[in-house]
Amino acid sequence: MNRHFDDELGELKERLLYMASLVESMINYSIKSLVDRKEELVQETYKHESEVNKIQVEIDDRCIKLIALHQPAAADLRLITSAMKINAELERMGDQAVNIAESSVKLLKQPPLKPLIDTPRMAEIVKKMVKDSLDCFVKKDLELAKSVLRTDDEVDDLKDQIFRELLTYMSSDPANISRALELILISRHLERIGDHATNIAEDVIFLVAGTDVRHHLNELEEKK
Repeated sequence: MNRHFDDELGELKERLLYMASLVESMINYSIKSLVDRKEELVQETYKHESEVNKIQVEIDDRCIKLIALHQPAAADLRLITSAMKINAELERMGDQAVNIAESSVKLLKQPPLKPLIDTPRMAEIVKKMVKDSLDCFVKKDLELAKSVLRTDDEVDDLKDQIFRELLTYMSSDPANISRALELILISRHLERIGDHATNIAEDVIFLVAGTDVRHHLNELEEKK
């Protein structure tokens, strides 16, 4: 039974990794549609959303069955409950990618406000956070989890930088306000995706080290 249980845990991790790859693609399509000004790429984001939602239900079902059938204790139970939390975080990331796509559609109906530099850069950082947060869960990699938490500060700084720049555009010409606001919203959605990846990394640190580091990364560093 232990071998069968281990196989099922392995499959659960694989499904989470696949779900994360879909979320990365959703972020990529939504931002690329904006940068390349191709609305058809937005449709790819919407297609992936339905699959992410289906996988969320499937993973929750897998977790509940694993607990009911095998009654895992200690570490295995923590791993399964962490998987359920991660599943929810990934689904919320997908929702944020859809929000980005919706803003992109609005922006594509108007001339570009400015060259997009920081927004695509922010998206690349966030996609890596998503990937790393799942990798650290699968590998139980404490250092990788801590690096995700550090990267969250970089994302926050970029969001603030984007806001300040767009504020100048809005101040200079009221006609810029609607487009600038959509770009500010996109940066906010990207920041939220980074927050969800950070939540996963915090869960991994608790899973591996038994330490609750929410808002207290410095304390974990001091314990090294």
